[in-house]
Amino acid sequence: MSRFIMRFSILVLFAGLVVSCDLLGSKVSAGVPVARVGNAYLYKEDIEKLITAEMSPEDSTTLVNGYINRWATKRLLVDNAQRNITLDEQDRLNNLVEQYKLDLFSQAYKDALVARSLDSSITDAEASQFYTENKENFKLNESLLKLRYIEMGENDYNEDEIKKRFTRFNAKDKRFLDSISVQFRAQYLNDSTWISLDKVIAKIPPVNVENSDQLLNKTEFLQLRDSLGLYLIAVNDRLDRNDDAPLEYVLPTVKQILLNRRKLDLIKQLEKDITKDAIKNKQFELYN
Repeated sequence: MSRFIMRFSILVLFAGLVVSCDLLGSKVSAGVPVARVGNAYLYKEDIEKLITAEMSPEDSTTLVNGYINRWATKRLLVDNAQRNITLDEQDRLNNLVEQYKLDLFSQAYKDALVARSLDSSITDAEASQFYTENKENFKLNESLLKLRYIEMGENDYNEDEIKKRFTRFNAKDKRFLDSISVQFRAQYLNDSTWISLDKVIAKIPPVNVENSDQLLNKTEFLQLRDSLGLYLIAVNDRLDRNDDAPLEYVLPTVKQILLNRRKLDLIKQLEKDITKDAIKNKQFELYN
């Protein structure tokens, strides 16, 4: 058997060399055999799609030869399996294949029906209600901060003016800081949005895991210095691990949960309807 497989591979390899060169020329008609294993044939049209105009003759030859040999190997393994595996085991495997086929077709059909029928819009009001009713399920697994910060160099700025405006931070101050933001090494002035502690630590070098609890508590003004420059920080609010997650932070997650639930409910209803219609139309019958 091993000599046969080796001989067959050599013949297939030679066929692949010839065919792969032909594929680079004009398009051939379907039905031209490339290789055979028992009663199974591999046709030229099956491998044409493998070849692209950018491939060199050498690359196309290698690709096609590999594909043909893998095809042949799988077929030979199946033929040997059918001769050597018990009939009971073959029945078991065939049942698995049939079930997998049924699952694939069923899922594809349900996906198409859901895509056509599902209302994917989840309002903020729906999300808020679900969040309120299930608040205990939305606990933080990380610390969150509402803060603003500026990283500036040592000598290029009017520090007193910037510190005053950064601390007071009214509408005019924000516009002023935005107007000169190109001069800062880094900045984050959106202090009404929650941001994870990990991201803050990654952005502000003097802050690390060990000192973050001490430094990043609610404060109107904090300044830190290192060899790179000066950091101005103001923390409006802080939530820690196991605190209730704020709705605005988990809103996308809440909406996705609701959408998944709506999808599952729709699928269940579709399954009930299709069974009910089949019974009504006598496509599905139960016998005593």
